[in-house]
Amino acid sequence: MVVGPPKQRALLALLATQQGSVVGPGQIIDALWGPDAPNTALNSVHTYVAGLRRALDPDRRGRESDGVLCSRAGGYELCLPLGAVDAVLFVRQCEEARRLAAQGHCRAAFERLGKALGLWRGDALSGVPGPFAAIERSRLREIRFSAAEDWIAGMISAGRCEEAIVVVGEAITQEPLRERLRYLLMLALYRSGRQAHALQAYGDARSHLREELGIEPGSELRGLHARILAGTVDDALPRSPSGAAEPASTVRPDPTGRAEDGRPVAPGIGPNMRQFPSRARTFVGREVEIERARTALRRTGGERGRATPIFVIDGPPGVGKSALALELGYELLASFPEGQLYADLAGTGDRPRAPFEILGSLLESLGVGRAALPVDLDGRATLYRSLLHEKRVLILLDDAVDTEQILPLVPQGSACLIVTGRRPQRGMVARYGAHRISLKPLDPGPAAELLGELLGREAVSGNEDAVRRLVEQCGRLPLGIRITAAALQETADASPQRLAVLYEDPVTRLDLLAVAGEDGMSVRSSLTASYRALPAMTAHLFRLLSRTGLAVVEVPESGQLLGVNRSELLRHLELLADLGLLTRLGAGSYRFDDLTLTYAGECAEAEWVLSRSLGPARLKQVVADQDELRTG
Repeated sequence: MVVGPPKQRALLALLATQQGSVVGPGQIIDALWGPDAPNTALNSVHTYVAGLRRALDPDRRGRESDGVLCSRAGGYELCLPLGAVDAVLFVRQCEEARRLAAQGHCRAAFERLGKALGLWRGDALSGVPGPFAAIERSRLREIRFSAAEDWIAGMISAGRCEEAIVVVGEAITQEPLRERLRYLLMLALYRSGRQAHALQAYGDARSHLREELGIEPGSELRGLHARILAGTVDDALPRSPSGAAEPASTVRPDPTGRAEDGRPVAPGIGPNMRQFPSRARTFVGREVEIERARTALRRTGGERGRATPIFVIDGPPGVGKSALALELGYELLASFPEGQLYADLAGTGDRPRAPFEILGSLLESLGVGRAALPVDLDGRATLYRSLLHEKRVLILLDDAVDTEQILPLVPQGSACLIVTGRRPQRGMVARYGAHRISLKPLDPGPAAELLGELLGREAVSGNEDAVRRLVEQCGRLPLGIRITAAALQETADASPQRLAVLYEDPVTRLDLLAVAGEDGMSVRSSLTASYRALPAMTAHLFRLLSRTGLAVVEVPESGQLLGVNRSELLRHLELLADLGLLTRLGAGSYRFDDLTLTYAGECAEAEWVLSRSLGPARLKQVVADQDELRTG
C-alpha cells in the first residue's frame, strides 16, 4: 500500500501509536514539525488526513463518519482492532511479561517476551520524519533491548546458554555500550565452559567503554569478572525451575535483604512517602486550570491499568508554575494514596540536574539502598519504572529544562506525573499526549485579590485603586505580587500609594522586586535565569530589541530595522517567547512587558560597558565562551 509523502507517513505513525485516543491538530503539528512549524501546517494536516483516508479507506464515500481514520471532536482517531499495531502490541506484551514475572509466573513471562520480540522487523518507524518519530524510535528501542536482556537472562536460567550466546552477541553489535548485555554474554560463555572467552568478553567490554566514553565498567560487570577469576559464579544468575529469569527488581530476597546472587535488593514503596513541599498559604485565580486537570484525570487516568496521566505546566518567569503544580498535586492526593515524590530539576540554574542523578534520589526515596543503585541510566530508569508499576503514586518534577531531561523520569502504569518548566514541553505532548497547561499572568481581579489576601482587609480598605496599580506594575505576576506584599508588611509606614509611586520607574521597580537574601525571590534573578539559557545570537538580538524602544515587536518591521532576515528573526523571537521573555500576540507579533524591556536594556548596557573595557576581539571571545557554557 502506498501511504504517501514522508509527513503523511509520520501522521499515520502518530495516529497508530496513539491507537484508541483522539489526536488534535495542535498535537499533530508539534509531532510532525516541532517548533519550526510553517504557517501552512494546519492546511497540510488536512491534506495528509485526506491522503491517508484515500489510502486506508479507498471505498469511503465523501464525509462518512465511520471508517479507519475517523474525525472526532477535537481531532482524529485511527479506528483499528486491538493488536493491529505491532508497536502497541509489543509494548502491551512487554508490560504483561513484567506483571507475570512479578507474580512468579516466570515461564509464562519468558514466553510472552519471546512473542513480543518476535514482532520486530528492523528499526521502528524507519525513514519516518519529525520530532515525534525520533522520540518514539528511541523509546521503542529502549523497551526492545530491555526486553531482550530479560529474555536472554531467561534463556541462561533455563540452561540454553549456547543459544543465548548467539542472541546476545547480535544484540551487542547494535548496542555495544549496554553493560547488562556484556554481563549476560560473559555469564553465558562461562556457563558453557568457556572461561577464557568469558574473560576475553570482559576485556572487549572494558576496552570499548574506555575508548568510547573514557570510563571503566560498572560494579556488576567488574564483580562478575572477579567471580569468574575466582571460579565462584554458580549463583550469578539464579536458575528458575519455571524456566525464566526473574527481573533484577523482583528477585526474591532472603532474610539478609540480599538477592540470591549476593546483590542488594530494591525493596518496595514505603508507606510514608510524602515529599511535597508546603503549598502556598494564599492561592487564587487558577480555578479553570485546576478544573481542566481534574476533568482530564477523570478521562485519561487515575485508575490501575490505565495510561499514566501527565500534566506539563509552562509559562514565563514568576507566573506561578510551581505554586499551581503544588496546588494541583494536593488537590489530586485522594486519587493517588500510595505516595508522593518530588524532585527539583534545577532547569533554570547554572547546572540542571542530570536524569541519572535525579533517578538516584528518587530510587532512594523508594527505598533502594545506595549500594543497590544501578550504575547506568538505563538500569536506574528500568528499576524506577518497575517499582512504580501499578502504584498509584503522584510525582512532581519541578523546573525542568527540556524533554530530554524528563523522558527517563516518566513512570508507567497507574502513577501520575506533573512537570513544570519555562519552555513548552511539546515533545511530552506529542509523545505521551500530556495535558499542557500554559500559564499567563493573572487576570486583574484575581491579581488584586491575591495582594489583598496577603495584606489583609484592613490594609486594603480605602486603597483599592493603589492595589490595582501595584498589581499592574507587577505585570500581574504572582512572584512580583508576593514580593510587593512582603515589602508593604516590612515597615509600619509603608503604604500601597507610596510604593506605587516608587514603582513608576521600571528600573527602581526591578530593584525593589526582590527579597534580600533570597535568591529565588527576585524578579531580576528570575529573568536572568531565562537570559542565561539563550544562545549568543538570541541574547544579542534580545539586547538589540531593547535599543529600539519598541514594546511590540513585529517581524517584518523589526527585521528591516535590525538588518535580520525574516526566518532567522522569527526563530530567535520564538525562543524568547518560549523562555517567557516575550509574549506572543499573534502570527509574527510579540510584546515586551515593561519590566522585561527594562531588563533587556540593562543587559545591553552591561555588554556595552564590557566592550569598552575588553575591546571588540576579546569581547567576541568572551561571548563565544559564555555561549559554549550555556549550551553545554
